Amino acid sequence: MKRFNISQKLILLINFVLAFTLISCNSSEKANSPEPVKDEYYVAAYVWPSCHHDERFGDMLWPEGTGEWEVIKKGDRRFEGHYQPRLPLWGYELDNDPQVMERWIDVATDHGVNIFVFDWYWFDGGPFLESAINDGFLKAENCDKMQFYLMWANHDVRRNYWNVHKFTDDTSIMWDGAVDWDNFKIIVDRVITQYFNQPNYFKIDGKPVFSIFSIENLLEGFGGSVEEARKALDYFREEVKNAGFPGLHIQWNQGGGSIMSQTAAARFKERVDGMGFNSVALYNMGGMNEDYLVYGDNSVKIRTQMDSILDVPLFPCVSIGWDDTPRFPAKGIHDVVHYHNTPESFAALLSKAKKYADSHPEQPKLITINAWNEWVEGSYLLPDMLNGFGYLESVKKVIKEDYDPYFKK
Repeated sequence: MKRFNISQKLILLINFVLAFTLISCNSSEKANSPEPVKDEYYVAAYVWPSCHHDERFGDMLWPEGTGEWEVIKKGDRRFEGHYQPRLPLWGYELDNDPQVMERWIDVATDHGVNIFVFDWYWFDGGPFLESAINDGFLKAENCDKMQFYLMWANHDVRRNYWNVHKFTDDTSIMWDGAVDWDNFKIIVDRVITQYFNQPNYFKIDGKPVFSIFSIENLLEGFGGSVEEARKALDYFREEVKNAGFPGLHIQWNQGGGSIMSQTAAARFKERVDGMGFNSVALYNMGGMNEDYLVYGDNSVKIRTQMDSILDVPLFPCVSIGWDDTPRFPAKGIHDVVHYHNTPESFAALLSKAKKYADSHPEQPKLITINAWNEWVEGSYLLPDMLNGFGYLESVKKVIKEDYDPYFKK
């Protein structure tokens, strides 16, 4: 496999400089900020940080200078009643603007969302889309109100995946998400120095949480070997301990999911155990169906199976919907969640996830939501012109006000 060679010493030096120049929740004016309040429920919304101009690849990928808004605005209707393009209530805000993040943090925490999980990338020997965290979130005046952690989105990217209008039918690989040992060590140093040391980085038992999306690419980077990948993750753990933490909580992120065969389930558990993962989460709830009610029912079945397989905590995920047609011109009505896709249906599923969390008192009550701002995939909590604050109000009712749609007085 081809690997991009870059001076490790240079990158380490850059990391060192960033650690002292990054204005953050760890800056002098916020050095005395208290630890984030530990709520009974940890409600974590995924943040897809694509709506800004990326310094490294923005000109090549989204030349209009507004990141993936360029694609989102071009969403088109594929069937009668299809809600495209998606229209954000607050307009096309740049996610690396600290004032935008300040409003996001305020509205999120007011409605019961207390963790942002940032998709984090490393391509061609360097970071991608970090500005939303570095320049937006960590420079927000109120960032100490919100905890955060990273989900390493180490998947491959085909050229037409993030801008089909520019690359049309070119499906060749633009970025390979697998990394070798040299790059992995740089990544470890960067995330410890730049993020784990932030006072509001989310921890379980004092251990920073780090989620990994593509286990296949993780393995590929270390020769396809579970044993070699385990060595890499154990190296990561030791470096975290050397930095003064009691350890590292490494989370397997399952992406979506489906009901597994007996063979697939056994292989899944063997890998989770073999690489020493501390928990499993999902990026979206899996089992996609045109009918949101079926989608939700499928997700509960998937969760039940995974719960029966695993010996480590499984954290429930609730999705708001699914519609990634802006990225894929060939997709149509059968590829979109469009029946019963309402804030009330979402509240019902979130209530089930909350009951699942309550039924596992041995683990943190962490619930993930897809997503905070996945406009291009039709799954977002941020208010839009169709539902307003409906989805945020659903979170508030279920999490903060104990609303239970299954209980009638």
